[in-house]
Amino acid sequence: MSIRTEIERLREELPEGVRLLAVSKFHPVEALSEAYDAGQRAFGESRPQELRLKAEILPRDIEWHMIGHLQTNKVKYIVPFVTLIESLDSERLAQEINRQAERCGRVIDCLLEIHITDEESKSGWAYDELMSFVSGGGFQAYPNIRVRGVMGMATFTDDEAVVRRDFKRLAECKAELSEYFGEEFDTLSMGMSDDYRIALEYGTTEVRIGSTIFGAREY
Repeated sequence: MSIRTEIERLREELPEGVRLLAVSKFHPVEALSEAYDAGQRAFGESRPQELRLKAEILPRDIEWHMIGHLQTNKVKYIVPFVTLIESLDSERLAQEINRQAERCGRVIDCLLEIHITDEESKSGWAYDELMSFVSGGGFQAYPNIRVRGVMGMATFTDDEAVVRRDFKRLAECKAELSEYFGEEFDTLSMGMSDDYRIALEYGTTEVRIGSTIFGAREY
């Protein structure tokens, strides 16, 4: 299957209103160019330096999404051009994104990454901590951040019941948080190559697909 064929197949399969994010991290510029030629415009990267390098080479109308854990000292590399930071996972990171965005004269769209599994290796806010921060008006101190929704990953397992539990919980978190934000709080980003069809059942508005489109990663 070619990159074009997979993108066209996914577009036909995804319901209206569900965005396809092509997870292009670790893949070469040539592969991204092939996806771009197939009409794909939203790409997800996890390393700021790689993201910046690709953005300098590839067409300017690409939407770049930061989907990996973001260290505060790397925020400055992507804030001037990034479309969406999907991995906002702490107050400390919010503070730095806001600071760098203010310097650039931008308001940065972000998703709140929530830790919903029992796997310690995954990043994200602990939900109780996040809810306490949000309900206390924490984001009012950061006018250069616009919170657009939530992002999360299900447990890496073959047990479909566990994956369904995780997606159901993330959807519930998004619904509970929505009362603290406006109409722009509209994004539920969950579901990857192995489990996106399940995520669709729980109302995801964005699926993050990498290996299905590009094949195995080239580290």
